[in-house]
Amino acid sequence: MTVASRFAIVYFGLYILASPIVSSILVLPDGAMPALGTVWPLRDVTLWLAEHAFGPATPLVYRGNSGDTGFHWMQTAWLLAAAGAITAAWWRLDHRRPSRPRLYAWSRFAIRIALAAQMCEYGMAKIIPTQFPAPSLVTLVQPVGSLSHSDLLWTFMGSSAAYQVFTGCVELVAAVLLFRPSTATLGAVVALASMTQVFLLNMTYDVGLKQIAFHLILMAAFLLAPAVQPLVDVLVRHRAAAVPAEPPLFTSPRANRQALVAQAALGVYLVGIFTLAGVRYWHGEGGGGSPRSPLYGVWDVTELTVDGEARPAALHDYDRRWRRAIFDSPSVVVFQRTDDSFARYGVNLNVQNRTLALTKGASRVWTAGFTYQRAAPDSLVLEGDMDGHRIRARLQLVGLDTFRLLNSTFRWMHPPDPFAG
Repeated sequence: MTVASRFAIVYFGLYILASPIVSSILVLPDGAMPALGTVWPLRDVTLWLAEHAFGPATPLVYRGNSGDTGFHWMQTAWLLAAAGAITAAWWRLDHRRPSRPRLYAWSRFAIRIALAAQMCEYGMAKIIPTQFPAPSLVTLVQPVGSLSHSDLLWTFMGSSAAYQVFTGCVELVAAVLLFRPSTATLGAVVALASMTQVFLLNMTYDVGLKQIAFHLILMAAFLLAPAVQPLVDVLVRHRAAAVPAEPPLFTSPRANRQALVAQAALGVYLVGIFTLAGVRYWHGEGGGGSPRSPLYGVWDVTELTVDGEARPAALHDYDRRWRRAIFDSPSVVVFQRTDDSFARYGVNLNVQNRTLALTKGASRVWTAGFTYQRAAPDSLVLEGDMDGHRIRARLQLVGLDTFRLLNSTFRWMHPPDPFAG
């Protein structure tokens, strides 16, 4: 093995263990192994190096949905340094034995399975469209200009379930091909193309998964490296060439056959696990199959009385400049103010008593309560107390058919753009 291949094997091994990739491989129905980079001792190494290399600063964050925090960049830097040191020591002690076929075969196997597991997880999260949920009611009334790049990407992907499912199918096809050694090269090609698109979206829409997407590209490229010359011969020079097969894991043909069965079983298991996870997320809060509020809808505030005085919304104090009330999830109510900002409250809605009990954040003392009357399906009256004020609001339901995003459909014959010059 060359120095470059040894470095790649060491670094990918460290990164797989430190990153969420390991959680995609070692996963159970009720949980998964955590990324070792966020637990002792790897976590403490990163924190210690950050403090002593750059001095005391804001505490590094390693929890949450971003893999591109300062913690993760610091961790990647020392993993690269550690991989370089280990590779140098390995080469110095073992340079007289450049060929280690079993070690090389098992290293490629580990990287191939890691890449397949990630493609499987991301693929199923799109086939059962949970990675990008359909736009919420709050998103529908939110001005496009107030969306961040990542919010806009989530809206774009979530508003077209068909496109999201298609991209998930591509990722799942890559995973299935990677689980089988004889089709691993084709799987790496599909994974490389798919993750290149994902990486570009992460870069251009500022999604906090840039590092992991880039590493998946590198892993696919590593798996493709032995096939580059044959592929160039076939696709560019139009010459016959044989793409090298994945090296066998064992010297015994029987053991290799058993290994093929084990890889297929692992692939079936991971597809099943991530399908189960997708179904759970779909029916969980915020998923497409989650319960809706009994008052589900976007409601325009047509009249608002505070302490018996009816005034235009703009003249009320800021927290009661209500333009709309939005009931989406059963546990949350959102009021949109006249400046298009939002006030979110927890809500306990009792249908039998027709009451709403509101909570604010983590406060244990703040409460607000309303009764509601719904004389007609599109009419609602709220009356109660909030912040020491007596409030009465009359609301009108907004028809969802008025939102163009929900009613734009595919058309073979597309009319001219009415705003074109």
